[in-house]
Amino acid sequence: MTHHDRRAQRQPHVRVGTSGWRYRSWRGDFYPAGLVQRAELTYIGEHFSTVELNGSFYSLQRPQSYLRWRAEVPEDFTFAVKGSRYISHMLRLRETTGALANFFASGVLALGPTLGPILWQLPERQQFEPDVLADFLDALPRTTAEARALGQQHDARMTGRTWLSDVEDRPLRYALEPRSSSFDDPALTEILNRRGVALTVADTAGRWPQFEPGDADLVYVRLHGASELYASGYTPEELEGWAERCRRWSAGRGDRDVFVYFDNDARGHAPHDALTLARLVGDSQDGRR
Repeated sequence: MTHHDRRAQRQPHVRVGTSGWRYRSWRGDFYPAGLVQRAELTYIGEHFSTVELNGSFYSLQRPQSYLRWRAEVPEDFTFAVKGSRYISHMLRLRETTGALANFFASGVLALGPTLGPILWQLPERQQFEPDVLADFLDALPRTTAEARALGQQHDARMTGRTWLSDVEDRPLRYALEPRSSSFDDPALTEILNRRGVALTVADTAGRWPQFEPGDADLVYVRLHGASELYASGYTPEELEGWAERCRRWSAGRGDRDVFVYFDNDARGHAPHDALTLARLVGDSQDGRR
């Protein structure tokens, strides 16, 4: 049995990675000196089981990019994809059908079985409006086949840059990351639980609220820094604390996956903290063999 076969047999319930992978400060530190930039994602795939793809937040990516990213990681790797900020920040979750069609037509589905959770991060100014949120979540496709059908409604701007091939029909899972305290409302839990959407657990050095994950079969965690937003590293004690929470979330029910992404990349802490937490929860390279 090959190393890859051994990894593919075990699908860990807790996956740990980083938010993005292309950072100058990682070169010569986490990435070995001399590693060419085009090999960085392959290196990520050799050390982690997942990564959060955040370029999709800033602009619609191209199918060739998604196909290349998929080819550069193992088959049992998982990409979390950050939803378009045009939808979350510009449209403010309103009248999103056309924008969602363009998003799903842009190549997201080309990730195939490596496509994992899709994250919708809301701006701090976005207040909790139950009807708006419920309508948005109801507009999201629940499976890859539904996403392909929605993508076929894309507008003319996407002509010649879509990926809408036949796909294996698989469930899609979503996480929501609000940043306004107005979302601390029992009605939010009801809306998300009814639709199986995870409420992101975000550690933001006290800048934004930290919520509990709700009842979805997915726990989505973003660690932006405990004491300094995007910058500070996590102490061994803090990492053990997060490991214990991850173990508890995962053990609570057998179908519940936990995804954790470190976003404290300003000083290069993210990949090192992620490696440590991955070892603590059994998602390290050695633990997956």
